[in-house]
Amino acid sequence: MAESGEALGTVPEHERILQEIESTDTACVGPTLRSVYDDQPNSHKKFMEKLDACIRNHDKEIEKMCNFHHQGFVDAITELLKVRTDAEKLKVQVTDTNRRFQDAGKEVIVQTEDIIRCRIQQRNITTVVEKLQLCLPVLEMYSKLKEQMSAKRYYSALKTMEQLENVYFPRVSQYRFCQLMIENLPKLREDIKEISMSDLKDFLESIRKHSDKIGETAMKQAQQQKAFSVALQKQNNVKFGKNMYINHDRIPEERSEIVLRHVLEEEDENEEEVLTVQDLVDFSPVYRCLHIYSVLGDEETFENYYRKQRKKQARLVLQPQSSMHETVDGYRRYFTQIVGFFVVEDHILHVTQGLVTRAYTDELWNMALSKIIAVLRAHSSYCTDPDLVLELKNLIVIFADTLQGYGFPVNRLFDLLFEIRDQYNETLLKKWAGVFRDIFEEDNYSPIPIVSEEEYRIVTSKFPFQDPDLEKQSFPKKFPMSQSVPHIYIQVKEFIYASLKFSESLHRSSTEIDDMLRKSTNLLLTRTLSSCLLNLIRKPHIGLTELVQIIINTTHLEQACKYLEDFITNITNISQETVHTTRLYGLSTFKDARHAAEGEIYTKLNQKIDEFVQLADYDWTMSEPDGRASGYLMDLINFLRSIFQVFTHLPGKVAQTACMSACQHLSTSLMQMLLDSELKQISMGAVQQFNLDVIQCELFASSEPVPGFQGDTLQLAFIDLRQLLDLFMVWDWSTYLADYGQPASKYLRVNPNTALTLLEKMKDTSKKNNIFAQFRKNDRDKQKLIETVVKQLRSLVNGMSQHT
Repeated sequence: MAESGEALGTVPEHERILQEIESTDTACVGPTLRSVYDDQPNSHKKFMEKLDACIRNHDKEIEKMCNFHHQGFVDAITELLKVRTDAEKLKVQVTDTNRRFQDAGKEVIVQTEDIIRCRIQQRNITTVVEKLQLCLPVLEMYSKLKEQMSAKRYYSALKTMEQLENVYFPRVSQYRFCQLMIENLPKLREDIKEISMSDLKDFLESIRKHSDKIGETAMKQAQQQKAFSVALQKQNNVKFGKNMYINHDRIPEERSEIVLRHVLEEEDENEEEVLTVQDLVDFSPVYRCLHIYSVLGDEETFENYYRKQRKKQARLVLQPQSSMHETVDGYRRYFTQIVGFFVVEDHILHVTQGLVTRAYTDELWNMALSKIIAVLRAHSSYCTDPDLVLELKNLIVIFADTLQGYGFPVNRLFDLLFEIRDQYNETLLKKWAGVFRDIFEEDNYSPIPIVSEEEYRIVTSKFPFQDPDLEKQSFPKKFPMSQSVPHIYIQVKEFIYASLKFSESLHRSSTEIDDMLRKSTNLLLTRTLSSCLLNLIRKPHIGLTELVQIIINTTHLEQACKYLEDFITNITNISQETVHTTRLYGLSTFKDARHAAEGEIYTKLNQKIDEFVQLADYDWTMSEPDGRASGYLMDLINFLRSIFQVFTHLPGKVAQTACMSACQHLSTSLMQMLLDSELKQISMGAVQQFNLDVIQCELFASSEPVPGFQGDTLQLAFIDLRQLLDLFMVWDWSTYLADYGQPASKYLRVNPNTALTLLEKMKDTSKKNNIFAQFRKNDRDKQKLIETVVKQLRSLVNGMSQHT
């Protein structure tokens, strides 16, 4: 029962499998058949049985179907066989037609293939032409780039590179040659940078070498322009010039017109030769390099490099040679190099955009100006030649005017010129000190003799001398001053001219120039001339006659000072009455020199008196005088008479003072001779002889050797000697001792100490000469009297000491 149940269940399943096999694709039959074996054991046998039954059923259906259509199939076969013959005929016809058609189409096929091939070639050619039309401009531009590189047109080459990169290369970027070109452009740019930088270095080296020529040309042009302006100014009003006042006459106007015409002719001759900085220097390397770096976007690097190199060159230019101060050419070369440097910088500033700026040039100029001033201040201090200092000043003025024309501030240079002006004045003072010394050495210190009117006019044209009395005298006659006076006056004017030369072109007012001239002239008078006069006066070989002439000379030079002031006024047109106008101190200078000469006269006169006194040879033990004055004293008095005769040309007070000083010194010398400590004994005979000499001195004083003394004023110089000698000659001790200290004393000028000293010398002499006379009563009384007087005099001396 169980088995029958299972068989019943298997049959529907097998039917389902058979339906799936019939309905599904044969590729999917595998899983269906596998399910047959996966089921119950022996189920495949049943399935096979079932399958066979199914096949039999289908065979039956096919057979039934074939039996149904068999007649129609037979009919169709029959008709097909009928058509077979016609088909074979048609086949033959078609084959023949095809053959003939093929034969006829062979030529067409050949032609068609040719046409196709031509069409392909035509299409390829068109494509090639189109591509070449894209590539040829690129190749042409690249060829153009190569030509520009070869022709060193680097800026154009860079522009061509930009066009290639921005316009042409994008069109043909797929080609290999384009990639090679693109890879080569950076190298070309670097080559251009290196080449342009090399050109720039060559340019910098060139302008370094040619900067002096550039500066020389610029300074020459500035100098010509200045000369033209000065000529115009002189044509309108000639205020400066040495010839205009040398004879107190002005330069004729025709002279200034000739000067102007000469300047214009020179400018016309040099007009074609005027060169600019562009003519002297090729700036194209700078422009090219600047444009190249601008195109490359590296302009800042170029600017920094250019400025750095130029600053280095500036330091080299500003470094002077150690021997620059020795010649003016050294200074000129120094200035021309600096001017050339800044002229180039100014040109670069105005023709380029941003390579150099005004702030940069101002900074560079301020640095250079500080260095220039320091260099000039140091090197000019070594200059001892005023002509060299003057040439240096002119160079500085041209240097400053040139750079000022290019817009550089130069006020500090003109301030420096004021320092150099002081140094220039110092060198002038040293030079004129030598001039004055030479004049004094060559002078004969005697009045200037003149024998004709022409000689008189020559002297008065050199020196402003006016004396109506001298003019009235007949020839030959003499000027009171010596030859050095007009020479000194001329040299002072020459000094003023020399000082004026430095003041020109300093852009200062007439008032300032006037002040500078007066101050420098004051220095000449108060320092240089005064020092030369004092040194002259103190020279040992200058005698009394020369000193007298020096005093006369200084008097006339002092009177000429007002003419010097007028001379300066005529030059500057600044009136002396103007407020703050400096006055000349020549008056005090010549007064001081005259006082020194007077003092030297007194000193030399006293020295001469000492020389005569040293010749005195007294016999201090003589018993009786000679009856006449000593020879040395008479020679001395004769000398004094001749000297005082010369003193008549001196001012009255000077002659009187000299005479009084000489008499006082002679009196003092004679008194010292009596009181000399080495003189131990004096006899009464020697005192009497000495008295004779003093009498001659008194007679000389009373003879009025120099006019102007009141009464016996000059004789009072010997009053001390006179009273002392009278006291001893008269032996009036009682009166002296009784009246001592009284205003009306007869021997008021006799000092007790002096009287005691002389009395002791005579006392010793008395003892020596009267050794055996002490037994005589008169001699003993006299000796006692002397001892008594000595004691009284000692008491007076002691009283004076205690009182003091």
